[in-house]
Parts: sequence; C-alpha cells; structure tokens
Amino acid sequence: MEQSKDRPGQEEDIPRDAVVYCDGLVKIFMSDGLKVMALQGLDLEIKRGEMTAIIGKSGSGKSTLLNMIGGLETPTAGRLFIDGQDLSALKEKEMVTYRKNTVGFVWQKSTRNLFQYMTVLENVEAPMLFAKGKEKKRRERARMLLDEVGMLSHADKFPSQLSGGEQQRVAIAVALANEPSVLLADEPTGAVDTKTSDKIFQLFRKLNADLGITILIVTHDVSLADKVNRVIMISDGKISKEKVRKTAGYTWNEGEDRSHEEYVVMDRAHRLQLSEDVLEKAGIDSNRVHIEATDGKIIITPPETKD
Repeated sequence: MEQSKDRPGQEEDIPRDAVVYCDGLVKIFMSDGLKVMALQGLDLEIKRGEMTAIIGKSGSGKSTLLNMIGGLETPTAGRLFIDGQDLSALKEKEMVTYRKNTVGFVWQKSTRNLFQYMTVLENVEAPMLFAKGKEKKRRERARMLLDEVGMLSHADKFPSQLSGGEQQRVAIAVALANEPSVLLADEPTGAVDTKTSDKIFQLFRKLNADLGITILIVTHDVSLADKVNRVIMISDGKISKEKVRKTAGYTWNEGEDRSHEEYVVMDRAHRLQLSEDVLEKAGIDSNRVHIEATDGKIIITPPETKD
C-alpha cells in the first residue's frame, strides 16, 4: 500500500518519519461538575510502518489517546500531528475527510465495525462509496482486501453467519478500504478466545509487513507484548514505560519478556514516571528525593538514606 508523501502543515521540529506525533497532549473532561484530566502532558512519537501496542489499565488514558488520533476527540492543549496534518487546525469538513482517508478503525465489538444487513463484500465496499472511482474498481479492491485477510470465500455471507474471529478479519478489511496511513485497533481481540486472538495478531503482522501500514493497537492485555516490536505503557495520562524488542522478528513463547528491553520514558520536560513497585522497592514514600549523578549514572534515594 502506497503511503501519503504529501504532508501539509509539517512543522520543522517534527521528525519527517513520524506518522504520529504528540507533544504535551492534555485532555480535560467534565464529570459530575468536576474537571478530570485524562491526559496530562503526554508525549509520543510513532514512526511510519511501526506496529505498536499501547497498554494501560482502565482509566489510564489509552482510549482517550486513541480517540484523539482517530479524530473523534480534540485535545484541550498540546500538539497532535498525524501523517503531517495538524489536527487542531482542521475544520469540521476537513476532519471528516481525515477520518475517512487517513485513519482506519477496528473496534472490539463487531456491531460497531460491520453493517449487519450487508454482505461481507458490501461492508468492505461501503467506505469507498463516497470516494471517486468506478463500481468495478471498488469491487476489485474489496475482493483484493478480503483475499488479503483470508475471507474472500465468505464474500456473500452476512456478519451473523461468521464467527467472532472471522468478523474481525472482515472489520480489518473494511478499515483498510480507503488506504489509510494508520490502522487503529481498540481491544481488537477482547471478544475472542486465545487461539483466535493469535490468528488476528498474525494477520496484523502480515499486513504490517506486506503493506507497510502503521498499526496502533490499544489494549489492557499485557500478554500482547510478545506479539509486537514496541510496547508503550500508559499510566495516569502519561507514557510511563516502553518495551522494545531486542532482535528482529516475533516470539510466541509465553513469558519471554527477556526478548524486550524495558525503558522508563523521560518526557520532553525531562520528567520520569516511576511505578509504585519501584518506589516501594527503593523505600521511597515521600514526594521529595535526593538525586545525584556519578560515574555516568543517576542515583535517586529517599531523604533518610542520604549521607
């Protein structure tokens, strides 16, 4: 799949290979008359062609981030560039075009992905109906995509005649219909069993390799780390840690976290987010610590241990 090369609005400080670039993203919601910060100055960069998982607990801000990248919500503050487009500068009509052409969505529930009264082939054709092009070309592309996801033989069936895993395969084909730059998947394996989940991830990896499309998967399932090359952990509205695969390829052996290198992420203001587990092990229960740099290392200690 040929990705967009024309990237209007690109600012000089944004890397040219960054298809997703978040700078100090803040999102504030009103809940029961109170302001709630879903994102608290989040920084993130995803390069073109990456297959990345964003993992976090419920309320961590991962779904808010996905919705903003998808153009469904706007940030309260900060910058958000997707494929060179400054989302905060887009007008409503331009945002509709962005959602239609730049991003593709795969949701957890099949009822949100597919029209139940349309056949599989008609579902894949549907996103292309408003684009220029002849019906024959739409039909050819829809059949090509169904073949890519292994569902061409089910083209004339309705979603209710398919298994959960088969419906998700069709949903992926639908999401790819308009050749998006970024494929967004929100808990895509949350409603299927482990075996089916593995097959769906095999498909994601195949599409990532064959088409070069950037894939961003949002989930709460930490076991998915072994199935992607980069894992981003989000907590309290910020990126806290990353896991990056040490070697090329993927592993399917359970518990092989050793295949990833884990990093604590420093944001652009040079702040670190330390987990409760790390603080407990270090004996730190105060919001004040001692920091010193020595021999190429930074040492953080609680006040009472300082000599």
